[in-house]
Amino acid sequence: MADPMRIRASITGDTAEVKVLMRHDMETGQRKDAGGKTIPAHFIKTLVAKVNDKVVLDANFGPSVSKDPFLSFKVKGAAKGDKVSVTWVDTAGDTRTDESTIS
Repeated sequence: MADPMRIRASITGDTAEVKVLMRHDMETGQRKDAGGKTIPAHFIKTLVAKVNDKVVLDANFGPSVSKDPFLSFKVKGAAKGDKVSVTWVDTAGDTRTDESTIS
């Protein structure tokens, strides 16, 4: 299981800014190890962000996304205290979900 995501969400007016730092190696499948063997691809494929169980972001990632991806997005109509959850699934079938509260 991957390390927890760091999720920060703050509100200005009725718009929340959500920042997410995901810990993941994001291997492309093109690098080689010290022995010359190709390191298998292992990266985040899909990401879904929700505010109060309503999907606000649905994204597909690929092998070109860097290690430990950082994502920032804004959501209109949010309020202080709303719950933000972010879930990703990678190419190995691993999944991670973390939550935060808008402050």
